[in-house]
Parts: sequence; C-alpha cells; structure tokens
Amino acid sequence: SSGINAEWPLRPGAHLKKTRKLRGHVSAGHGRIGKHRKHPGGRGNAGGGHHHRINFDKYHPGYFGKFGMRFLHKKKNPTVCPVINVDKVWSLVSTQTRDHFAQRKDGKVPVIDCVRAGYFKVLGKGVLPKQPVIVKAKFFSYEAEQKIKAAGGVCVTVA
Repeated sequence: SSGINAEWPLRPGAHLKKTRKLRGHVSAGHGRIGKHRKHPGGRGNAGGGHHHRINFDKYHPGYFGKFGMRFLHKKKNPTVCPVINVDKVWSLVSTQTRDHFAQRKDGKVPVIDCVRAGYFKVLGKGVLPKQPVIVKAKFFSYEAEQKIKAAGGVCVTVA
C-alpha cells in the first residue's frame, strides 16, 4: 500500500455520508458546549414521569396508571356473537333459490342457516320480503322474530 489514506477508496455509499463533508470540522455539527454524548435524556421511554412529562401528557395521555377491574383468564370465545339484520338474511342464499321457492306451490320454503354463514344472532332492522322462510340462528331479537313470523316464516334456534 502506498503512504496515502488506507481507507480509500470508500465503501459503497460512504461518499454520500455527512461525515465526508465534516472532515476537519472539529465538533461535526454537534456543538462545542453541550457535547454529543451517548443518551443524554435516557434510553427509550425513560423520564416519562419526570423530564419528558410534557411530551407524554401532550401526545400520549393516559399512558400511565390503571383503571377498572382485572378479568383473569378472559375467554373471548363464549362472548362472540356476529349479527345480521333481517333485511340482509336473504342475501345468504342465491337469487335462484329465492325465485325457485317463490314459484313452488307445494308449500315448501327455503331454510336459511345463519350460523353456517357465520352469523349467530338475527336483528330486526329493515324490511323482510313477504316470502315465507325458515331462519336458523342461535338468537333472535324480538323485532326480528315478529318480522319473520309476519312474512309467514319460522324462527328456529340452534345450539
């Protein structure tokens, strides 16, 4: 190697770094008085209740403390109950099925299994077409039951 700088040529991309420009400038842009030290404010979230309190209170209200009761070993499965309204119940079967049963004269009606489609409870929003239907679900609201029965249908609860 010749007597010049052994670092030359630079690693790829190194010539774009700020340090290249700052060669020879003693403090490298970090000032002489408050020196560039490792972690002057502490690492990470340090000082949230002390010297960084203003930032935490302003941008992260409610970060510290607790409220309410603990629910030990909470099982989310028993409380799952996806809902569907009566105006959307017919969307679970095809229009061909609906038309087919509308034309039948032997009194057979379609069965719509909401649980199979992933809905456990039927709610009463909207209007239900005046076509009899058997709706299967785990739960029915009072209004949903009234509307299904008014259309000549039946509510069947399944486990």
